[in-house]
Amino acid sequence: MPAPTTRTLNDLVTEGWSRLARLYNFPIMQRLAYQPPQDDIIARLKLSGAQRIADVGCGTGIMAARIQRELRPEVVYGCDASPGMLQQAKSRSTHVHWINRHAENLGLPDNSVDAVVSTHAFHFFDHAPALAEFHRILTPGGLLAIVLNNPTGKFAKALQPQAVRGLAYFPTPAEMRTLITAAGFTITAQHPVHRPLPPALIPDILTVARRN
Repeated sequence: MPAPTTRTLNDLVTEGWSRLARLYNFPIMQRLAYQPPQDDIIARLKLSGAQRIADVGCGTGIMAARIQRELRPEVVYGCDASPGMLQQAKSRSTHVHWINRHAENLGLPDNSVDAVVSTHAFHFFDHAPALAEFHRILTPGGLLAIVLNNPTGKFAKALQPQAVRGLAYFPTPAEMRTLITAAGFTITAQHPVHRPLPPALIPDILTVARRN
């Protein structure tokens, strides 16, 4: 069976994040940009009781390590396509299972996790193949939680010209609902991430669903 396709410039994106791994760890960037969505997802994971969790596009492993440390589930997988990011992640926790794989082909068994989470990485994935992979590895009823910048309004498309979509594409909230539903999930929540910055600066939205 051939591996699912990835975005056309995926290798360039992966190499770029390997080079930016150290910058990504800056405390102020983490506190302002990444900690609020991580807090929201960890709270939802705690309520769900998930014991086998995959953080896809885990970067330098901050959220995956937090999940392991704060929730103590049976197993946490930190998955990222960037070797540079995972090199940083591996030094953060020896209890997380770090996996150097693309989101579209994670290599985990069918029905092997209770939750798949992803923060500010989904725009780099090939959306439909990645969601199909998440559906495959999740147990029935399993939790899906994705955070990314979701531009809205008539200028949303203009901010993402066709020329850059080989690198990344940020679906609107409505597009996220359509994509996730088409992949075999039921949407249970969708709302802006609560943070100390104005939404216009970081217009990220959490979309939560359950596998049918």
